[in-house]
Order: sequence, then C-alpha cells, then structure tokens
Amino acid sequence: MKIPALIITLLALSLNINAQTDHSGFFEGPFNSPQDVTRTCLDCHPMVDQDIMKTRHWNWTGKEFTNSGGKKVKLGKQNLINNFCIAVPSNWPRCTSCHIGYGWKDESFDFSDGRNIDCLICHDGSGTYKKTPTGAGMPDPSVDLLKVAKSVGPTSINNCSICHFNGGGGTGVKHGDMDESMLNPSPQLDVHMGQLGFSCSDCHAGDNHAILGASHGSMAANKNHISCTGCHGERPHRKKIINDHGSAVACETCHIPTYAREEPTKTWWDWSTAGSNKKVENDEYGMPTYNKKKGDFKWDKDIVPEYYWHNGQAAYYLQGDVIQPEQVVQLNRLTGNIDDPHAKITPFKVMRGKQPYDSRNNYLIIPKLFGKGGYWDTYNWDKASEKGMNQVGLPYSGRYDFAETEMYWPVNHMVAPASQSLKCTDCHSKDGPERLNWKELGYNGDPMFNNIRDFGN
Repeated sequence: MKIPALIITLLALSLNINAQTDHSGFFEGPFNSPQDVTRTCLDCHPMVDQDIMKTRHWNWTGKEFTNSGGKKVKLGKQNLINNFCIAVPSNWPRCTSCHIGYGWKDESFDFSDGRNIDCLICHDGSGTYKKTPTGAGMPDPSVDLLKVAKSVGPTSINNCSICHFNGGGGTGVKHGDMDESMLNPSPQLDVHMGQLGFSCSDCHAGDNHAILGASHGSMAANKNHISCTGCHGERPHRKKIINDHGSAVACETCHIPTYAREEPTKTWWDWSTAGSNKKVENDEYGMPTYNKKKGDFKWDKDIVPEYYWHNGQAAYYLQGDVIQPEQVVQLNRLTGNIDDPHAKITPFKVMRGKQPYDSRNNYLIIPKLFGKGGYWDTYNWDKASEKGMNQVGLPYSGRYDFAETEMYWPVNHMVAPASQSLKCTDCHSKDGPERLNWKELGYNGDPMFNNIRDFGN
C-alpha cells in the first residue's frame, strides 16, 4: 500500500468513520440539495474530492497520450462515438444521468467543483437512491437524502449496476456480460460473484478512488488493465498443456464459453429506420425489435463470442475522421495479431448497426438526439445533425446518409465454473464444428493437426 493511502486509512480509522462504520450518526439534515450531502461527507473525508476529480469516472476521459496516428488526445466516454446512442455532446442531460456527479447539463459543467460529486450513487446502502433519467445526474425528487446518507457504506454490486448494467438504455443493452442477472447470480452464471460472493470492487477497486479496469478510453491508451492472472498467476492449471495455452489464449476465452446467458443483449441497432410509425413487435426473447425514436433492433442470448487477437489496445474512430461509407466502419479497431508477442486470442461482443454520416464530408455525424430541437423531438435528421455537429465544432454539409459500423466490447464477466469451461474439442476437431476460425486468426488450419505453425506466439 502506498504511504499516502496508508495515512488516509489510519486517519479514517482514528476518526472511526471508515467505510465499514455505521454512518447513521454522522448526518443530521435536513438537506436542501444533494450538494449539501457531499459537503457533509467531505467534512470527515477531506481531499477525497481532489482524488475523485482526477479519475476517469469523473472526467469521462483518461490522461493525455499519443495515439497510433501520432495525435495527442484524451479519450473516453465524453468524446468517443459508439453505435448505441452515438455520443454524449449535445445530449448531456440524458447521458449524464450515469455520471458520478450533479448537474452536468451542458458544456459549461465545472469539473473542478468537488461539491458536485455524487457520493451516494456509489455508497448508498438503502437501495432507495436513484437519479432522474433525464436530469443531468440529479437525484430523483422522491429520494430521501437524509435516509440515504445515513445508510452509506462500502460499494455493492447494486451500486455499480445502476449505470454499468443499464448502459445504452436498459439491462444488457451495451454489455453482453453485465446485466441485471448479475445482481444475484448463480454459481453457474458467474463463479466469482455467485459462488465466492465477490462484489465489483473486489477486482476493480484501486487507490484513491481510481477504479481499475480497461474502459474504451483506457483501451485506446492501453492503460488501467486488470487481468485474471493478477490473482491466479500465469500458470494456474495442473496440466502443462493448458498452462502453455496461456501464452496465446486469454483466460476468458475458455472460461466464458457464452455470454448473455440469462438475459438477451442487443446485437444490432439500425438508426436509419427510425421515425416510422410501423407496428412494434417483440422477438422470441420478448424484446422489442423496433422503436420509433431509435430504429430497428436485434437481440440474442447465450451467444458464443467472436474471437480476435488482442494486445490490450485499440485504435478508435475520432470525431471528424474520414470514412469509406461503402465499407463497414470500425469504431474501435483492435490491435494485435498472431506475430504480436503481447496479443492473445480474446473473446468479444461485436455490436453492429447503422448510424448517420455526413455524405459530403464523409465523416460520422454526432446528432442531437435529446432535448428541444433534437431528433427525438423533431424526427428530423437534418436539424438534429446540424445542432449536434455545431456543438462539437465540425461542419455539417446538409447531406446525410447512414453507414454500417461495428464496435468491439470485451467479454470479461460471467465466468463459468471450471467444469463448464471449454474442452479441447470445442476448438480442436477434425470433424468440426470448431469454435475458432483458425485461418482468420492467421493459422494454416487447426494447429493441433497442422505443424506448419506452432500453437502460440
């Protein structure tokens, strides 16, 4: 443990106000605003706000780095484009309902004001705290702030789930390996949480509120990774041949045979069909296949991941990058190949869809979706595109069309018990079917039956 963290911990213990302590006696109220709660927290936890304001969780970007194109950039949720709700700029009050702060309603939000940190969203122990879905991170008016403040304690799965299980508008929409089935999973669904009783912070907690784990912004910089080997070591198996696979195969490849095992996840989102009054139908999983505001959807369940070489990094599409609209646009191109000593065959959910682009300038459009004049208000792509692009300072030509895109989402959760992990014949079989496409991975066929390339890097 670093000395500063140790000092803070000892100070908290001496004041008898560490995270395990019953906090009900520290709050008197009433609270006229959620910022009043934060001020009270900071009375006993001084300087914590300074730590939080340095984090990705707060800034929605990481530290500046030089990307593969030689540009110095800061990347994260704040400025990256995805193929779900597309982008944050001009849509703040809706998107920032999942920010760990209060009042990020436009570009003027003050990231240096620690009073706007939302301590309750991560530390509520009452189960009653919630934010207004379109309220720029503000709590729902029905929330009893004093009750919630008195309940605070260590973070729980439920705290993290509010945002991370419901990204993109609902449970399992974005992440195929994180949905509400993980709130109280069976051992078969996730051995760490369901059998061993782990919470999210057992793996993801870092020093000084810096949450560990490679989000898209940190994948771009190849920073902040955590891995199975951090706890299990590089050679955790009894059999040498299985341990030898670890040089070329990610642990998740064998130990997460499928994802979205209990709840379906969205796999296709076509914005080009939005705006119609066509009949809404549900699919075999009971999920809607169309929404007038958002277009056509496809869902799937118990999905075999797609497998690619990955060295921990990805090259991300940046605002204004020129595209080839007749080709599928990769929003995050994975780096690594069979000859990369740092790359491993890794499982991914690949999200596919169609989204608007400027057909004269040939770059993706960031539309204003939410609020007055947005697409969900007018159903006019032209006006929504003009407003959104003006917000990010990019010209809009007045012409738009829709391009097909894809985005790679790592599969790290829903770790099955060892008895349900992949067997040799799942990937190696003369008769098939084989889970891996060996030729696409760079091999001359299945390496178990082909000696041209050794299995490994």
